[in-house]
Amino acid sequence: MFSIHSFLNQLIHDNCIQVMQTMPSHSIDLIVTDPPYLVNYRSRDGRTIAGDQDDAWLHPAFAEMYRVLTPNSLCISFYGWNKVDRFMDAWRTAGFMPVGHFTWSKPYASSQGFTQARHENAYLLAKGNPRKPAHPPRDVLPWHYTGNRLHPTQKPVSALTPLIEAYSTEGAIILDPFAGSGTTAVAARQLHRAFIGIEMDRTYFVKAKDRLAKHSAS
Repeated sequence: MFSIHSFLNQLIHDNCIQVMQTMPSHSIDLIVTDPPYLVNYRSRDGRTIAGDQDDAWLHPAFAEMYRVLTPNSLCISFYGWNKVDRFMDAWRTAGFMPVGHFTWSKPYASSQGFTQARHENAYLLAKGNPRKPAHPPRDVLPWHYTGNRLHPTQKPVSALTPLIEAYSTEGAIILDPFAGSGTTAVAARQLHRAFIGIEMDRTYFVKAKDRLAKHSAS
């Protein structure tokens, strides 16, 4: 087990379960993450997402997230809407209690089938009994298209900043075990929080590192 300070303000290229197993319990103030949706996703340009084929990682990953969070804290997790039963089972088994749900409304359709897909969702999950924020964010929020240049499911920084601001304080430690293009890390840095990001796909990890380096220099 390592001191949490040895992880701070770093992006780590590795399996998030293995990395979290080396973190001390009760050391993370807030988790904001966008895990694979379990849909074997392939973007229009052929990009894929590691871990999206099966849910072998799902229970152990959220069990570790629960362990490393401080008592009475929160986790914000995106999820695949058509696999919500698997996600909810993993969350509840780990010990999380759903206490809120966010929807981001898109001004465009990201796909079209029986419906036009014009939204993204995330659950607000509680460990213990967190204090309610003085100014809670709305549960329906706007969405700004990123162009998915760095990652096939890249989230906009503006989608995460109001949540990180509401559910943590300056200097808090924000963890994203599925860091992707590093959006959580960028949002945390903008709000003067410490961050830890973990990403197992080397292509996205390198892009996220470059992105954070440019953000630091700006």
